[in-house]
Amino acid sequence: MVTGRPRVLVADDEEAIRRLLGLYLTQADFDVVEAADGTRALAVLLSAEVDIALIDVMLPEMDGFEVVRRARLRSSIPMLFLTAKGEEVQRVAGLELGADDYIVKPFFAAEVVSRVRAHLRRIAGFLEPATSLRNGVLELNLTERRCLVAGAEVMLTRREFDLLTQLMERPGQVFTREQLLERVWGSPFFTAKTVDVHISALRRKLGGAAGISAMRGVGYRMEPA
Repeated sequence: MVTGRPRVLVADDEEAIRRLLGLYLTQADFDVVEAADGTRALAVLLSAEVDIALIDVMLPEMDGFEVVRRARLRSSIPMLFLTAKGEEVQRVAGLELGADDYIVKPFFAAEVVSRVRAHLRRIAGFLEPATSLRNGVLELNLTERRCLVAGAEVMLTRREFDLLTQLMERPGQVFTREQLLERVWGSPFFTAKTVDVHISALRRKLGGAAGISAMRGVGYRMEPA
C-alpha cells in the first residue's frame, strides 16, 4: 500500500535521464530511488522499497524485460517501461511480461509524472475491502486477488486480473476497448490491440469458463452464467 510520499524507482543507464526524472518527480512530492543497471533495479524491486518503477528496456547487465519478468514473480507494483523502441511488437512483448505502461523516448518529463500518478491512483482502488465475484464456475477473490475455476486456482497477471474484474463486475454490459483501456490501464496511450492481447490470454488460461464475448467493431462483454 502506498503511504506517505510514494517511492519511485528510476532505472536507466543514462544519468541525464535519471536526473531529469528525479528532479520532476521530487518536485511532484515523490521520493526517488535510482538504478543504473538491471541488477541494481531488480534488487530494489525485490526489496519492496518502492511503490512504482520506471524501467529502461536497454539496461546493462540485465535488460528491462528480464528485470520485469523476474520481479513479477514477487512484486505486483506498477512497472512502466522507458524505451527508444516504439514498435508495436516491443509494446506487446513488454505487456505480456507484466509491464503496466510503455513510455517511448523522447518524452516530456511532466507526462511521465502524470502517468505515475495515474497508475498509483488506479491501484489504490484495488486496496478497498472487497469479497468476491462469481460467474458460473469462475470466481475472483478480490481480497486475495485469486482466480478460481471450479475451485482450482488459475494464475493471472495483475493486468489480466484487473481486466477480468472489470468485466465480471457488470456481466452482460458491453465495454468498448477505449473504456477498458481507461478503466483498467488508466491511460489512453495504449492501442486497442492491448485489450485484444489480454482478452486472448484470459481465454487461453480460463478455457470454457471465460465466457467473454467479442462484439464486432465495439468491444467485449462477460456473458452471465
